[in-house]
Amino acid sequence: MTAAFAGRRRPPAGPVTIAEVARHAHVAPSTVSYVLSGKRSISASTRQRVLASVRELGYHPHAGARALASNRSNVIALVLPLRAGMHLPVVMRFAVSVVTAARQFDHDVLLVTADEGPDGLRRVAASALVDGLVLMDVEMDDRRVPFLRDLARPSVLIGFPADAAGLTCVDLDFHRAGAECVAHLAGLGHRGVALLGAPHAVYERGTGFAHRTRTGFLDAAAAHGVRAVAGPCEENPLAVRRRIAELLATEPGVTGLVVHNEAAVEHVLAALRDLGRKVPEDISVVAICPEEIAERTVPALTSVQIPAEEVGIRAVDLLMCKLGGVHPPQSTLLAPRLTARDSTMTAPARSEPPGGGRLPVS
Repeated sequence: MTAAFAGRRRPPAGPVTIAEVARHAHVAPSTVSYVLSGKRSISASTRQRVLASVRELGYHPHAGARALASNRSNVIALVLPLRAGMHLPVVMRFAVSVVTAARQFDHDVLLVTADEGPDGLRRVAASALVDGLVLMDVEMDDRRVPFLRDLARPSVLIGFPADAAGLTCVDLDFHRAGAECVAHLAGLGHRGVALLGAPHAVYERGTGFAHRTRTGFLDAAAAHGVRAVAGPCEENPLAVRRRIAELLATEPGVTGLVVHNEAAVEHVLAALRDLGRKVPEDISVVAICPEEIAERTVPALTSVQIPAEEVGIRAVDLLMCKLGGVHPPQSTLLAPRLTARDSTMTAPARSEPPGGGRLPVS
Protein backbone atom coordinates (compact mmCIF):
# COMPACT_ATOMS: atom_id res chain seq x y z
CA MET A 1 0.00 0.00 0.00
CA THR A 2 1.51 3.32 -1.03
CA ALA A 3 1.84 6.22 1.39
CA ALA A 4 -0.51 8.38 -0.70
CA PHE A 5 -3.19 5.70 -0.64
CA ALA A 6 -2.65 5.10 3.08
CA GLY A 7 -3.32 8.80 3.69
CA ARG A 8 -6.85 8.37 2.27
CA ARG A 9 -7.92 5.16 3.97
CA ARG A 10 -11.40 4.78 5.32
CA PRO A 11 -12.01 6.16 8.84
CA PRO A 12 -11.21 3.61 11.54
CA ALA A 13 -14.05 1.87 13.35
CA GLY A 14 -13.14 3.14 16.84
CA PRO A 15 -12.75 6.72 18.14
CA VAL A 16 -10.44 8.77 15.94
CA THR A 17 -7.24 10.00 17.60
CA ILE A 18 -5.26 13.15 16.94
CA ALA A 19 -2.39 10.95 15.64
CA GLU A 20 -4.69 9.44 13.01
CA VAL A 21 -5.78 12.92 11.91
CA ALA A 22 -2.12 13.90 11.64
CA ARG A 23 -1.28 10.86 9.47
CA HIS A 24 -4.33 11.51 7.27
CA ALA A 25 -3.30 15.15 6.74
CA HIS A 26 0.45 14.35 6.45
CA VAL A 27 1.37 16.67 9.32
CA ALA A 28 2.74 16.28 12.83
CA PRO A 29 0.25 15.70 15.70
CA SER A 30 1.37 19.01 17.23
CA THR A 31 0.26 20.79 14.05
CA VAL A 32 -3.22 19.31 14.39
CA SER A 33 -3.30 20.48 18.00
CA TYR A 34 -2.26 24.00 17.02
CA VAL A 35 -4.92 24.18 14.30
CA LEU A 36 -7.67 23.08 16.69
CA SER A 37 -6.57 25.22 19.64
CA GLY A 38 -5.49 28.31 17.70
CA LYS A 39 -2.44 28.60 19.97
CA ARG A 40 0.00 29.00 17.07
CA SER A 41 -0.27 30.50 13.60
CA ILE A 42 -0.53 27.82 10.88
CA SER A 43 -0.48 28.45 7.13
CA ALA A 44 -3.89 28.63 5.44
CA SER A 45 -3.20 25.61 3.20
CA THR A 46 -2.09 23.42 6.11
CA ARG A 47 -5.00 24.57 8.24
CA GLN A 48 -7.46 23.69 5.47
CA ARG A 49 -5.86 20.26 4.98
CA VAL A 50 -6.08 19.49 8.70
CA LEU A 51 -9.69 20.63 8.97
CA ALA A 52 -10.62 18.58 5.91
CA SER A 53 -9.11 15.50 7.59
CA VAL A 54 -10.96 16.30 10.83
CA ARG A 55 -14.24 16.41 8.93
CA GLU A 56 -13.52 13.31 6.82
CA LEU A 57 -12.47 11.17 9.78
CA GLY A 58 -15.13 12.56 12.12
CA TYR A 59 -12.62 13.53 14.78
CA HIS A 60 -13.96 15.03 18.04
CA PRO A 61 -11.57 16.30 20.72
CA HIS A 62 -11.88 14.37 23.97
CA ALA A 63 -13.62 16.72 26.38
CA GLY A 64 -11.68 15.53 29.44
CA ALA A 65 -8.31 15.76 27.76
CA ARG A 66 -9.17 19.16 26.32
CA ALA A 67 -10.17 20.41 29.76
CA LEU A 68 -6.93 19.16 31.31
CA ALA A 69 -4.83 20.70 28.58
CA SER A 70 -6.50 24.10 28.57
CA ASN A 71 -7.84 24.29 32.13
CA ARG A 72 -11.22 24.89 30.49
CA SER A 73 -14.42 22.87 30.57
CA ASN A 74 -15.87 24.49 27.42
CA VAL A 75 -19.16 24.73 29.31
CA ILE A 76 -20.99 27.88 30.38
CA ALA A 77 -23.84 28.10 32.88
CA LEU A 78 -27.14 29.77 32.00
CA VAL A 79 -29.11 30.77 35.09
CA LEU A 80 -32.80 30.62 34.14
CA PRO A 81 -35.66 32.46 35.88
CA LEU A 82 -38.19 29.65 36.39
CA ARG A 83 -40.18 31.69 38.87
CA ALA A 84 -43.68 33.11 39.29
CA GLY A 85 -44.63 35.72 36.70
CA MET A 86 -42.04 34.71 34.11
CA HIS A 87 -43.54 33.65 30.76
CA LEU A 88 -41.82 30.32 30.02
CA PRO A 89 -42.05 30.44 26.16
CA VAL A 90 -40.17 33.76 26.11
CA VAL A 91 -37.63 32.54 28.70
CA MET A 92 -36.94 29.52 26.50
CA ARG A 93 -36.38 31.76 23.46
CA PHE A 94 -33.51 33.38 25.37
CA ALA A 95 -32.24 29.95 26.44
CA VAL A 96 -32.27 28.52 22.91
CA SER A 97 -30.45 31.60 21.64
CA VAL A 98 -27.72 31.26 24.27
CA VAL A 99 -27.30 27.53 23.61
CA THR A 100 -27.13 28.03 19.83
CA ALA A 101 -24.63 30.88 20.12
CA ALA A 102 -22.47 28.94 22.58
CA ARG A 103 -22.21 26.01 20.16
CA GLN A 104 -20.70 28.38 17.60
CA PHE A 105 -17.83 28.78 20.07
CA ASP A 106 -17.62 25.01 20.74
CA HIS A 107 -19.19 25.45 24.19
CA ASP A 108 -22.02 23.53 25.81
CA VAL A 109 -24.52 25.06 28.24
CA LEU A 110 -25.41 23.92 31.75
CA LEU A 111 -28.88 25.11 32.79
CA VAL A 112 -29.23 26.32 36.38
CA THR A 113 -32.41 27.66 38.00
CA ALA A 114 -32.32 31.07 39.63
CA ASP A 115 -34.21 30.17 42.80
CA GLU A 116 -31.07 29.33 44.81
CA GLY A 117 -29.59 32.83 44.51
CA PRO A 118 -25.91 33.27 45.44
CA ASP A 119 -25.69 29.77 46.97
CA GLY A 120 -26.48 28.15 43.63
CA LEU A 121 -23.88 30.27 41.85
CA ARG A 122 -21.29 29.51 44.51
CA ARG A 123 -21.88 25.77 44.13
CA VAL A 124 -21.58 25.85 40.35
CA ALA A 125 -18.50 28.07 40.40
CA ALA A 126 -16.74 25.95 43.03
CA SER A 127 -17.31 22.74 41.09
CA ALA A 128 -15.15 23.81 38.11
CA LEU A 129 -17.96 22.59 35.86
CA VAL A 130 -18.18 25.86 33.93
CA ASP A 131 -15.88 28.50 32.48
CA GLY A 132 -18.35 31.38 32.91
CA LEU A 133 -21.96 32.30 33.61
CA VAL A 134 -24.86 34.04 31.87
CA LEU A 135 -27.62 35.17 34.24
CA MET A 136 -31.21 36.22 33.51
CA ASP A 137 -34.04 37.76 35.59
CA VAL A 138 -31.84 40.46 37.08
CA GLU A 139 -33.35 42.40 39.98
CA MET A 140 -32.74 46.04 40.82
CA ASP A 141 -31.17 45.02 44.15
CA ASP A 142 -29.99 41.59 43.08
CA ARG A 143 -28.49 39.48 45.89
CA ARG A 144 -26.16 37.81 43.39
CA VAL A 145 -24.34 40.98 42.37
CA PRO A 146 -21.78 41.18 45.22
CA PHE A 147 -20.86 37.53 44.62
CA LEU A 148 -20.47 38.09 40.86
CA ARG A 149 -18.14 41.05 41.42
CA ASP A 150 -15.80 38.82 43.44
CA LEU A 151 -16.17 35.70 41.31
CA ALA A 152 -12.98 34.51 39.61
CA ARG A 153 -14.99 33.25 36.62
CA PRO A 154 -16.40 35.78 34.12
CA SER A 155 -20.12 36.48 33.96
CA VAL A 156 -22.63 38.38 31.83
CA LEU A 157 -26.05 39.55 32.98
CA ILE A 158 -29.08 39.69 30.69
CA GLY A 159 -30.60 42.65 32.49
CA PHE A 160 -29.36 45.49 34.67
CA PRO A 161 -29.32 45.89 38.46
CA ALA A 162 -29.64 49.39 39.94
CA ASP A 163 -25.85 49.49 40.37
CA ALA A 164 -24.13 47.82 37.41
CA ALA A 165 -20.60 49.02 38.21
CA GLY A 166 -18.01 46.32 37.63
CA LEU A 167 -20.46 44.05 35.79
CA THR A 168 -21.10 43.20 32.13
CA CYS A 169 -24.78 43.63 31.24
CA VAL A 170 -26.83 43.42 28.05
CA ASP A 171 -30.54 43.88 27.44
CA LEU A 172 -33.20 45.68 25.48
CA ASP A 173 -33.42 49.32 26.59
CA PHE A 174 -36.73 48.83 28.39
CA HIS A 175 -36.88 52.45 29.59
CA ARG A 176 -36.83 53.58 25.97
CA ALA A 177 -39.26 50.81 25.02
CA GLY A 178 -41.86 52.14 27.44
CA ALA A 179 -41.22 55.67 26.20
CA GLU A 180 -41.54 54.67 22.53
CA CYS A 181 -44.97 53.20 23.17
CA VAL A 182 -46.18 56.44 24.75
CA ALA A 183 -44.63 58.54 21.98
CA HIS A 184 -46.47 56.48 19.36
CA LEU A 185 -49.83 56.88 21.11
CA ALA A 186 -49.28 60.57 21.84
CA GLY A 187 -48.43 61.12 18.18
CA LEU A 188 -51.83 59.68 17.29
CA GLY A 189 -53.54 62.15 19.60
CA HIS A 190 -54.18 59.95 22.63
CA ARG A 191 -54.30 62.02 25.81
CA GLY A 192 -54.97 59.27 28.34
CA VAL A 193 -52.88 56.07 28.40
CA ALA A 194 -52.45 53.07 30.67
CA LEU A 195 -49.72 50.48 31.15
CA LEU A 196 -50.75 46.91 31.89
CA GLY A 197 -47.44 45.62 33.15
CA ALA A 198 -45.91 42.39 34.38
CA PRO A 199 -47.60 40.33 37.11
CA HIS A 200 -47.45 41.69 40.66
CA ALA A 201 -44.84 39.07 41.68
CA VAL A 202 -42.38 40.42 39.12
CA TYR A 203 -42.65 43.98 40.48
CA GLU A 204 -42.54 42.66 44.04
CA ARG A 205 -39.17 41.01 43.35
CA GLY A 206 -37.84 44.27 41.92
CA THR A 207 -37.16 42.76 38.50
CA GLY A 208 -35.27 45.34 36.47
CA PHE A 209 -36.97 45.13 33.07
CA ALA A 210 -40.46 45.61 34.54
CA HIS A 211 -39.50 48.64 36.63
CA ARG A 212 -37.55 50.26 33.80
CA THR A 213 -40.45 49.88 31.38
CA ARG A 214 -42.86 51.48 33.84
CA THR A 215 -40.47 54.34 34.57
CA GLY A 216 -39.93 54.99 30.84
CA PHE A 217 -43.68 54.90 30.26
CA LEU A 218 -44.44 57.42 33.02
CA ASP A 219 -41.52 59.72 32.17
CA ALA A 220 -42.61 59.87 28.51
CA ALA A 221 -46.23 60.50 29.46
CA ALA A 222 -45.18 63.49 31.56
CA ALA A 223 -42.94 64.78 28.76
CA HIS A 224 -45.80 64.56 26.22
CA GLY A 225 -48.39 66.04 28.58
CA VAL A 226 -50.38 62.79 28.56
CA ARG A 227 -52.27 61.48 31.57
CA ALA A 228 -51.06 58.02 32.53
CA VAL A 229 -51.82 55.16 34.87
CA ALA A 230 -49.53 52.17 35.33
CA GLY A 231 -49.87 48.94 37.26
CA PRO A 232 -49.36 45.18 37.21
CA CYS A 233 -51.48 42.78 35.23
CA GLU A 234 -51.85 39.11 36.06
CA GLU A 235 -51.82 36.36 33.43
CA ASN A 236 -55.15 34.55 33.82
CA PRO A 237 -58.24 35.59 31.81
CA LEU A 238 -60.48 36.40 34.79
CA ALA A 239 -57.89 38.65 36.44
CA VAL A 240 -57.22 40.42 33.15
CA ARG A 241 -60.93 41.03 32.57
CA ARG A 242 -61.35 42.45 36.08
CA ARG A 243 -58.37 44.74 35.55
CA ILE A 244 -59.68 46.02 32.21
CA ALA A 245 -63.21 46.54 33.55
CA GLU A 246 -61.87 48.48 36.54
CA LEU A 247 -59.65 50.59 34.30
CA LEU A 248 -62.46 51.50 31.90
CA ALA A 249 -64.79 52.36 34.78
CA THR A 250 -62.35 54.52 36.74
CA GLU A 251 -60.36 56.06 33.86
CA PRO A 252 -62.80 56.75 31.02
CA GLY A 253 -60.31 59.11 29.39
CA VAL A 254 -57.88 56.27 28.62
CA THR A 255 -57.87 55.58 24.88
CA GLY A 256 -54.44 53.92 24.59
CA LEU A 257 -53.18 50.75 26.28
CA VAL A 258 -49.61 49.48 26.51
CA VAL A 259 -49.34 45.79 27.44
CA HIS A 260 -46.03 44.55 28.83
CA ASN A 261 -47.10 41.02 29.66
CA GLU A 262 -46.80 38.47 26.84
CA ALA A 263 -49.03 35.91 28.54
CA ALA A 264 -51.86 38.46 28.95
CA VAL A 265 -51.91 39.94 25.44
CA GLU A 266 -54.69 37.80 23.97
CA HIS A 267 -56.67 37.97 27.22
CA VAL A 268 -56.56 41.79 27.04
CA LEU A 269 -57.96 41.78 23.50
CA ALA A 270 -60.66 39.28 24.50
CA ALA A 271 -61.65 41.35 27.55
CA LEU A 272 -61.95 44.51 25.45
CA ARG A 273 -64.24 42.69 23.01
CA ASP A 274 -66.35 41.31 25.86
CA LEU A 275 -66.68 44.79 27.34
CA GLY A 276 -67.83 46.27 24.04
CA ARG A 277 -64.62 48.11 23.09
CA LYS A 278 -63.35 47.88 19.53
CA VAL A 279 -59.62 47.84 18.79
CA PRO A 280 -58.45 50.26 17.48
CA GLU A 281 -61.63 52.32 16.88
CA ASP A 282 -62.40 52.78 20.59
CA ILE A 283 -59.05 52.00 22.17
CA SER A 284 -55.58 51.54 20.70
CA VAL A 285 -53.30 48.78 21.98
CA VAL A 286 -49.48 48.55 21.86
CA ALA A 287 -47.58 45.53 23.18
CA ILE A 288 -43.99 44.91 24.21
CA CYS A 289 -43.63 41.29 23.15
CA PRO A 290 -42.05 38.89 20.63
CA GLU A 291 -42.96 39.53 16.99
CA GLU A 292 -44.84 36.27 16.48
CA ILE A 293 -47.23 37.11 19.32
CA ALA A 294 -47.94 40.55 17.87
CA GLU A 295 -48.46 39.19 14.35
CA ARG A 296 -50.84 36.34 15.20
CA THR A 297 -53.44 38.34 17.14
CA VAL A 298 -56.60 39.85 15.64
CA PRO A 299 -56.07 42.67 14.99
CA ALA A 300 -52.29 42.41 14.55
CA LEU A 301 -50.65 44.39 17.33
CA THR A 302 -48.48 47.44 17.07
CA SER A 303 -45.49 46.33 19.12
CA VAL A 304 -41.98 46.82 20.39
CA GLN A 305 -40.12 43.59 19.74
CA ILE A 306 -38.38 41.69 22.54
CA PRO A 307 -35.20 40.64 20.67
CA ALA A 308 -34.50 37.43 22.60
CA GLU A 309 -32.27 35.96 19.89
CA GLU A 310 -30.10 39.05 19.56
CA VAL A 311 -29.78 39.51 23.32
CA GLY A 312 -28.74 35.86 23.75
CA ILE A 313 -26.13 36.12 21.00
CA ARG A 314 -24.74 39.34 22.44
CA ALA A 315 -24.53 37.82 25.91
CA VAL A 316 -22.50 34.85 24.64
CA ASP A 317 -20.26 37.11 22.53
CA LEU A 318 -19.52 39.26 25.58
CA LEU A 319 -18.75 36.21 27.70
CA MET A 320 -16.42 34.76 25.07
CA CYS A 321 -14.57 38.08 24.91
CA LYS A 322 -14.02 37.92 28.65
CA LEU A 323 -12.89 34.29 28.45
CA GLY A 324 -10.41 35.37 25.78
CA GLY A 325 -8.96 38.10 27.99
CA VAL A 326 -10.70 40.95 26.15
CA HIS A 327 -12.54 43.59 28.21
CA PRO A 328 -15.91 44.25 26.51
CA PRO A 329 -18.14 47.24 27.26
CA GLN A 330 -19.83 46.98 30.63
CA SER A 331 -23.20 48.15 29.32
CA THR A 332 -24.89 47.04 26.07
CA LEU A 333 -28.41 48.40 25.51
CA LEU A 334 -30.28 47.38 22.37
CA ALA A 335 -32.43 50.13 20.92
CA PRO A 336 -36.16 49.30 20.82
CA ARG A 337 -37.92 49.05 17.46
CA LEU A 338 -41.63 49.85 17.29
CA THR A 339 -43.61 48.36 14.38
CA ALA A 340 -47.02 49.90 13.69
CA ARG A 341 -49.76 47.42 12.82
CA ASP A 342 -53.57 47.30 12.92
CA SER A 343 -54.17 47.83 16.65
CA THR A 344 -53.46 51.58 16.80
CA MET A 345 -55.04 54.57 15.09
CA THR A 346 -55.86 58.21 15.68
CA ALA A 347 -57.54 58.76 19.04
CA PRO A 348 -61.33 58.81 18.97
CA ALA A 349 -62.99 62.21 19.32
CA ARG A 350 -63.99 62.69 22.96
CA SER A 351 -63.52 65.18 25.71
CA GLU A 352 -60.11 65.05 27.34
CA PRO A 353 -59.87 63.89 30.94
CA PRO A 354 -59.71 66.75 33.43
CA GLY A 355 -56.33 67.95 34.64
CA GLY A 356 -53.06 66.60 33.33
CA GLY A 357 -49.94 64.62 34.17
CA ARG A 358 -49.71 61.25 35.81
CA LEU A 359 -52.50 59.32 37.42
CA PRO A 360 -51.66 57.28 40.53
CA VAL A 361 -49.59 54.18 39.93
CA SER A 362 -51.58 51.17 41.12
